[in-house]
Amino acid sequence: MQPENNSNPPTTPRLRHRRRPTAEVTPDAGRANGNNLLVDDRNKYKSMLVRAYSTVWMIGGFALIVYVGHLYIAAMVVVIQIFMARELFNLLRKANEERDLPGFRLLNWYFFFSVMLFVYGRILSQRLVNTVTSDKFLYQFVSTLIKYHMAVCYFLYITGFVWFILSLKKKLYKYQFGQYAWTHMILIVVFTQSSFTVANIFEGIFWFLLPATLIVINDIAAYIFGFFFGRTPLIKLSPKKTWEGFIGASVATITSAFVLANILGRFQWLTCPRKDLSTGWLHCDPGPLFKPEIFNLSGWVPQWFPWKEISVLPVQWHALCLGLFASIIAPFGGFFASGFKRAFKIKDFGDSIPGHGGITDRMDCQMVMAVFAYIYHQSFVVAQTLSVEMILEEILTSLTFEEQQDLYTKLGQVLHKRL
Repeated sequence: MQPENNSNPPTTPRLRHRRRPTAEVTPDAGRANGNNLLVDDRNKYKSMLVRAYSTVWMIGGFALIVYVGHLYIAAMVVVIQIFMARELFNLLRKANEERDLPGFRLLNWYFFFSVMLFVYGRILSQRLVNTVTSDKFLYQFVSTLIKYHMAVCYFLYITGFVWFILSLKKKLYKYQFGQYAWTHMILIVVFTQSSFTVANIFEGIFWFLLPATLIVINDIAAYIFGFFFGRTPLIKLSPKKTWEGFIGASVATITSAFVLANILGRFQWLTCPRKDLSTGWLHCDPGPLFKPEIFNLSGWVPQWFPWKEISVLPVQWHALCLGLFASIIAPFGGFFASGFKRAFKIKDFGDSIPGHGGITDRMDCQMVMAVFAYIYHQSFVVAQTLSVEMILEEILTSLTFEEQQDLYTKLGQVLHKRL
């Protein structure tokens, strides 16, 4: 019997490992191919009903607040800002570290309300002066507050800064400084931008209502067009966004901007700026932007067309610019928020609005739009020359009561000599 040849060691079968792709496959990787488009979602009708129900309630409440006036709209914006800050503060909160830092969460809100006092003090100072002008004591008191407003807000901030330094604890430095930076990002990116909304409100509800409505229209139109026709993915950050929804929403938004500006621009309650903090009904000269101009269409339309001329408000041409921005640029605020949520692996910022997520989920595009509306209004709508209101504001905020009396006397003497 021939012995076995053991000169070669027995070979073990080599395990074959599957090669990993160069780029790691994430849960979102397959979404760009259309598998998760809204048009293919089996539960889309149920989610649509929930979303529609919440939308009706939001639009109804919004319309009521707009009807009751400027102060109530501004109060609504403040409440929205508080809810947004709450959602974002909780985003990076760690329960274990918080237990070792009693009162640290209060510091975030301290910074928030200090910045709120500074921003709204700057925006509403002149209107507050106009409100109390008839009362000498209140006028002097408010004038003094406005004069030292910046100094007060600065020392409030410095107090918070010292509070933060004194609260630092060993082994928690990284978490605390991360929270400090996160708080300031919220204040700069979220709160400061959304505060432009209040400035728009007092320039005339029109300049708040039209941009805000255009964002809502764009969002609803993109959802509807994507719901029924969306097939081509638009951007990987938002897998359910499609080119069909984006283009359809753009056309709907620009068209709505032109039509809505004509409707809203005919109400003084919406077009008159609010010069004080009262709640009375407004009456004013609407100005040339809100006075209709007649355009003859006889050379542009066929004979059978019923309308031979149309009435157009000059502000409608400005509305087209707002509509163009709301349909093309403002959605990138939503894309930014989508990327942010994916970075932190969350679906929504909150769950306060059924079918929509949190307050922040609905305000991402509104913040971008509010800043643009304010800048556009100040750059292309407001006259860039000195006005009586601008000079009066400088006098009331920069001069003491005695200096104002002296100016009044000298101005009277000058005018008397010219008569």
